[in-house]
Amino acid sequence: MADQDAQTSLDAGPPMIPSLRWDEPPEGPVLVLLDQTRLPGEEVELVCTDVPALVQAIQTLAVRGAPLLGVGGGYGVALAAVRGYDVDEAAALLEGARPTAVNLGYGVRRVAQVYRAAVRNGADAEAGAAAALAAARDLHREDAGASAEMALRGLELLDELLPGGGHRILTHCNTGALVSAGEGTAFAVALAAHRAGRLRRLWVDETRPLLQGARLTAYEAARNGMAYTLLTDNAAGSLFAAGEVDAVLIGADRIAADGSVANKVGSYPLAVLAKYHHVPFVVVAPTTTIDLSTPDGASIEVEQRAGGEVMEFGGVPVAPLGTQAYNPAFDVTPPELVTAVVTEAGAVSPVTADALTALCARSRQVTIS
Repeated sequence: MADQDAQTSLDAGPPMIPSLRWDEPPEGPVLVLLDQTRLPGEEVELVCTDVPALVQAIQTLAVRGAPLLGVGGGYGVALAAVRGYDVDEAAALLEGARPTAVNLGYGVRRVAQVYRAAVRNGADAEAGAAAALAAARDLHREDAGASAEMALRGLELLDELLPGGGHRILTHCNTGALVSAGEGTAFAVALAAHRAGRLRRLWVDETRPLLQGARLTAYEAARNGMAYTLLTDNAAGSLFAAGEVDAVLIGADRIAADGSVANKVGSYPLAVLAKYHHVPFVVVAPTTTIDLSTPDGASIEVEQRAGGEVMEFGGVPVAPLGTQAYNPAFDVTPPELVTAVVTEAGAVSPVTADALTALCARSRQVTIS
């Protein structure tokens, strides 16, 4: 591919606004989010004063990405506790906000468990709320640490699979700092390769219908000065056929016990293309995304979103009135198409139920009852 096709920013830096932060203004504690629906045009903060506002932000994708949803869910429980709302009701609302991303439920249950334990042990409302907030902050720090570990382990794996550097990586959806307390999952690996001088090109799928690749991954790549090129989702096949892809890196919203991977819709076709063209297909996700209670891919509940996301583009109708739309938010890739799963606790390849179980057993993941 000719260099003039590249989209590159050399004048770059990290996002100016954190994706998520806890704040305590005089009028009371709030959870502040970077509204991802407004990117890349505007960096606007969305202030959540209660759990229903946070649930709406989650469902409208103002805040998104499996790891960050886990952190946000934890802070949501803390917000309810600190503001004196019903914590059990808040936890139920949050956990049901998006069904596929397992991290959301993990974060909610973990902080709610700490709160309930504190209350059972005689803590008053203020002490219980403080315990919940401390647990949410622990989750926040752990996710940032997991992101850094995944970047290192992922780059090591890339260098093993593709000795010599000059990696040309294709990614789908958005997996950077916008989905994590750190620098992300799959994107963090590409960023590590860039900083090490071993990234030749980041191919960015636009990711229909909401363009998380075009709007968000390109935004993050530009801010970090990475050499990147945007393509339509249906151009990926020709890119593989031209021999321009060395590896595919994606994140995950849930990894079942057998290694089936639920991720943004469009991931499974990339896995099939990668298999046919003998290109490594690597999933990067924290161990909190591995759900050993979900036995296989068929057991993963796939979120179905409103048809208007498909039938409109930028608010303009693109299909006749009355058209029906199929709009799953995710698809499921079977483990035999996955070269490796990279987590903060290590990588597994081949991806099997036994390997994932062993990986989770040696991870630092907090157990939730």
